[in-house]
Amino acid sequence: MISLKKGMNLGGWMSQCDYSEDRLNNFIKEEDVKKIASWGMDHVRLPIDYNVIQNEDGSIIKDGFERIDKAVGWAEKYDLSIVLDLHKTMGYSFDKGENEAGFFDDEKLQEYFYLLWEEFAKRYGDRPDTICFELLNELTDKDFIDEWNRISLECIKSIRKYAADTYILVGSYENNAVFAVKDLAPAVDNRIIYNFHCYEPLRFTHQGAYWIDDEYPTLRIPFKDSGVTEEFFEDMFRSAIEKAEKDGVGLYCGEYGVIDVVSPEDTLSWYRVIHAVFEKYQIGHAAWSYKEMDFGISDARLDSVRDELLTYL
Repeated sequence: MISLKKGMNLGGWMSQCDYSEDRLNNFIKEEDVKKIASWGMDHVRLPIDYNVIQNEDGSIIKDGFERIDKAVGWAEKYDLSIVLDLHKTMGYSFDKGENEAGFFDDEKLQEYFYLLWEEFAKRYGDRPDTICFELLNELTDKDFIDEWNRISLECIKSIRKYAADTYILVGSYENNAVFAVKDLAPAVDNRIIYNFHCYEPLRFTHQGAYWIDDEYPTLRIPFKDSGVTEEFFEDMFRSAIEKAEKDGVGLYCGEYGVIDVVSPEDTLSWYRVIHAVFEKYQIGHAAWSYKEMDFGISDARLDSVRDELLTYL
């Protein structure tokens, strides 16, 4: 069975980047995957934007999949499982600044989505013990949920033609909010995993975030004033835990983390608390993110606390 207990995101490599040859070839190297394995992680999550692997006419970009093959090979070499996360699909991105629209209304764009996942399934569906599929990163508006439930179920059917046993992650609206898990369509088999992200409270984890409007760029809140306790997360996760238990599937937090303007000590405190709740309820997780991206676990700012931090990932 695939191991997705504690992982690390490889954000910014094949997604949320300038897509230059230098970025795609050099941002993450084999030694990075080796380091992640040495930290005691059991998996990596690889965000992938569709335009790295799919042309505008729906055809496949060969060298894009060759890069994924390389990442899969590195993970296998160092005994890591890997989540292949479609971070952006044609016609939809969680980032409203992207020029992507129409996915939920356009059958052609949905067909490209199914075809892309069939390609993933044909290429990687024979390794269900080491490779997991994540259908789409961070649905935004609640208004999309009915269409998303229909699309995701249809996509799972397409995948299952070639990957009967692969685990598939499915997230919900409000950027994979944990409270929205309850509104997902019931799992069609026991190899579905409900997926959520957690950056709560946002005013703590995203203080200083330059991409959020209003007061966030100048906001500063110490951990002692954040309101974060184990009870805080237990209450927040309760409906998702109940939904997963009712439907007989696993629960996974595919992203969580603290922005790099927060002190190392306060960062450590937040991770310590959320980790305790993940452990109590056996929720698999992958920290955001390995390197840079405003949340880098490997960045020098965390050198003073990293050894202890790694025990809470």
